[in-house]
Amino acid sequence: MKDYKKNHSFGKGFAAGIVAMVLLVGLTGCAARLYPQFTAGHRDQEEKDQVETKMEELNYYIDQYYLFDYEDEDIENGIYKGMMAGLGDVYTGYYTPEEYASFMETSNGTYSGIGAMLSQNYDTGIITVVRAFEGSPAAEAGMQTDDILYKVKGEEVTGKDLSLVVVDLKGEEGTEVDISILRGSEEIEMTLERRHIQVPTVEYRMETEEIGYIAISEFDDVTQEQFMSALEALEGQGMKDLIIDLRNNGGGLVDVTCAILDRLLPEGMIVYTEDKYGNRDQEISDAENYFAGDMAVLVNEQSASASEIFAGAIKDYGVGTLIGTQTFGKGIVQSLFPLSDGSAVKITVSRYYTPAGNNIHEVGIEPDIVLELDKEAEEDNQLKKAIEVLSQ
Repeated sequence: MKDYKKNHSFGKGFAAGIVAMVLLVGLTGCAARLYPQFTAGHRDQEEKDQVETKMEELNYYIDQYYLFDYEDEDIENGIYKGMMAGLGDVYTGYYTPEEYASFMETSNGTYSGIGAMLSQNYDTGIITVVRAFEGSPAAEAGMQTDDILYKVKGEEVTGKDLSLVVVDLKGEEGTEVDISILRGSEEIEMTLERRHIQVPTVEYRMETEEIGYIAISEFDDVTQEQFMSALEALEGQGMKDLIIDLRNNGGGLVDVTCAILDRLLPEGMIVYTEDKYGNRDQEISDAENYFAGDMAVLVNEQSASASEIFAGAIKDYGVGTLIGTQTFGKGIVQSLFPLSDGSAVKITVSRYYTPAGNNIHEVGIEPDIVLELDKEAEEDNQLKKAIEVLSQ
């Protein structure tokens, strides 16, 4: 799940299952020479001496007894990752220069990879397939919605930071990556050739003569333009009312989300955030392009962060009906801080609040109409309900 601004604030994090392991590995190797920069200003001299002594002991046992070869660079990165993971926040973490560059490439909406949208349950660490893009290597290999991503390059990925898993899946166009998925009790191995992918974040169509449908899979740089084009096309086909599908949308760029809401909402506040000092930052709709029709918004338990900003604003203004199941419940925002060597850290910096002043972190948003998706039905019963509501 992610929730960030164009200044690179976002929300993806380390799963709790690997925190202890990363922290342990991170405090070894070349730690002695790196340690002082971590402790300045936070410990008295006695505490610093105790920690430095322990680091030297760890170095001694590694040098004397550790069986395998290792790279100092890996140990150094482990220290940085361990320090951030030690905060105990699954949304806070460290990116190596390579990981940071790869992440930023993905957020721009184009990359070379397998063409699958993934989602992670931060309680279990399990990574599942939301969809395989049509014509992508993932789709051609038979990857299906709800498959569990089990291994990448021979290593289990459950509990690993999703953004780092994505880095491993990406690579130079034409290269291959080995993965395995779990489908029920069956493990299926796949070798996929990476290709250039342009993420189709918006899909649209007319459902009836007057009801349009727009599905937003995530809020990336390309999404705003795709959404505005879709809305214009539907209005050109006679659309009066609109269904917006945010099911399985894990979030994305807050700026893009607010720009889309600015096109739909009346004048007023869209969302506001507060940091640890009580400083408030808010996004406002100027209502220059207010959508006059009725709206229905489809959500589920995987609608998170920026999707919840969207759903919360629609609900608080009373301009649309939320249909589906309780949303994920991520009401905090992370900022990404680039470092001098090309790496970066992401840190939880604020809570966000809906226009009515609600922070939904670890709570979620309850739909106006609670309706479970009937996976056995031939028709999408949630979409059918939205059409019914807008047809009244």
